[in-house]
Amino acid sequence: MHSPDAAHGPGPTGTPDSEAVDLADTLLSVALTIRRRHAAALEPLGLTPWHSRALRTIGRSDEPLRLGDLAARLRIAPRSTTEVVDSLQDEGLVRRTPDPADRRATLVELTDAGRDTLDAVAAAQDGISSEIFGRLDHDERVELRRLLDRAIPETQRVPRRRPARS
Repeated sequence: MHSPDAAHGPGPTGTPDSEAVDLADTLLSVALTIRRRHAAALEPLGLTPWHSRALRTIGRSDEPLRLGDLAARLRIAPRSTTEVVDSLQDEGLVRRTPDPADRRATLVELTDAGRDTLDAVAAAQDGISSEIFGRLDHDERVELRRLLDRAIPETQRVPRRRPARS
């Protein structure tokens, strides 16, 4: 049985919540495993994790994104976003267009090659995620997602993947 203090940090005596620290260590191990495996899967595609995140973010948008909005969604500096988009554009994966609503702004969207690359990234990441979480049954996965969603504010969550295009 857990004391109420264990669920909400240190107790009245200021003792550390070792269960929370152990849980954080476990989550970091899982996250690092996923990150390393995803990075290895991206390498043959000539992509970095930053490229992959940008492609996914652009691909999840229903319309072209302003560079500033992309930077905000990626939580990186606008200059860094410009560098990532430059690289993706050089590879023919995204295109920039002027924003018709504001000629000072630039929109970015996936090209057909970008959508194909995003599909390849998704397939590789799906395989890795299935291997890592394959030990959990459906109900355990649903429960894990529910618990992890409770642990962080909604504004800090990675948006869920849209269904694949047909």
